[in-house]
Amino acid sequence: MINQALTKTIMNLADPKERVKSFNEVAKGYTLEEAINEATRCLECKHKPCVSGCPVAIDIPAFIHEIKENRIEKAYEILSASTSLPAVCGRVCPQETQCESKCVRGIKGEPVAIGALERFVADYMSQTIEARIEEQLKITDKPSGNENEKKGKIAVVGSGPAGLACAGQLIDLGYEVTIFEALHETGGVLRYGIPEFRLPKKIVDREIKLLQAKGVKIIKNVVIGRSLSLTDLKEDGFNAIFLGIGAGVPRFMNIEGENLLGVYSANEFLTRVNLMKAYKKESETPVYLGKNVAVVGGGNVAMDAARSAKRMGAENVYLIYRRSEEEMPARREEVEHAKEEGIIFKFLCNPVKISGNEEGFVTHMTCVDMALSEPDESGRRRPNVIAGSEHDITLDSVIMSIGTLANPLIKALGVNVNKWGQIDADDNGLTSLNAVYAGGDAVTGAATVIKAMGAGKKSAYEIDELLN
Repeated sequence: MINQALTKTIMNLADPKERVKSFNEVAKGYTLEEAINEATRCLECKHKPCVSGCPVAIDIPAFIHEIKENRIEKAYEILSASTSLPAVCGRVCPQETQCESKCVRGIKGEPVAIGALERFVADYMSQTIEARIEEQLKITDKPSGNENEKKGKIAVVGSGPAGLACAGQLIDLGYEVTIFEALHETGGVLRYGIPEFRLPKKIVDREIKLLQAKGVKIIKNVVIGRSLSLTDLKEDGFNAIFLGIGAGVPRFMNIEGENLLGVYSANEFLTRVNLMKAYKKESETPVYLGKNVAVVGGGNVAMDAARSAKRMGAENVYLIYRRSEEEMPARREEVEHAKEEGIIFKFLCNPVKISGNEEGFVTHMTCVDMALSEPDESGRRRPNVIAGSEHDITLDSVIMSIGTLANPLIKALGVNVNKWGQIDADDNGLTSLNAVYAGGDAVTGAATVIKAMGAGKKSAYEIDELLN
């Protein structure tokens, strides 16, 4: 029986007035009854257009069908065949521009809430999964026997979405896999970039433990390109290498005052808050914000920074974006949540100078108003400064969230890079070095978690083909 409702089953959210006081998760997730109700909206199309919108090609109608039949464990098995991070993807993927944008139900109403259903399955199975992990880890902590039975030995550099997806696929294909992580904690952007209220770190921990239970080895505090070279890895017997090292170098506007105290990059700010737990009272990581904070940018990272600043105690948080709301790249859901939480949006506005006091601390920012031109050949409207529109905003701190660049350390790896400093790799992820593959933000520049996962998964299959 098909549910003819034109709108999605509503997911409960924490009250905005309460949620800004903590970093607890905002979205509550579906109950079993709500999930089954939403699943019955799926038409189970034979040509499966939604699958074409998923970078990791999940069989979406199949896992939703199992939810309809209340066979949640079977739904989880179908999800796990394509993705190693279902609880993560269900929370942070931009489904509205990917799988849900292809959903036939969206023609005359809202598409099926595919992301919410994926999250539900992973969360519903969490206790069962954790029990399996503990049981399996007791086995994998002991000598595993003859490693020669493995198809090969693979090094994965970086434990972010691309690296985790590649490692998960390779371990399932029968390889011995070792992840090398530069930081003291695993997860990459899942750990240091996405706030707790959007992605609880216990979920990241669980997904990574699941990979370890399957046999993936993880070595932390190792910077490939400094501690070890790619040549060292090959001499250690690794048959192939995957580079999933991300793009974590912040960009700035190069305007006067960016060196003042109280000016952060979004990378630094979110790393302090998320990885170093600056939001906890007992944290030893200082974050000075003050009462008035401006976040410059319009993407998901800017939303995360603004909403985190509000939770860190800022009274007024301004989101400064030089284009209109319709052109913001951030997810609509994140924009709506930010508005509910009192973030002050200043559209068609752009900073030109940051000023400070004698002690070197930020006091205010000078901005100009912008007007959009007629669409150019690409269809985009360029923002132009409105003469005489300069105005000041009183501030205590500024967070720059205008994108990231590739790490210059890439050059030390010996792989070819393009004009943007990103790793030059072909469509299969192969770099200029034999048996060295790359994927994710290090290749494409800053993109989505699921696209990075798709690249890691694709490279895993290419490595398998290369070695066999």
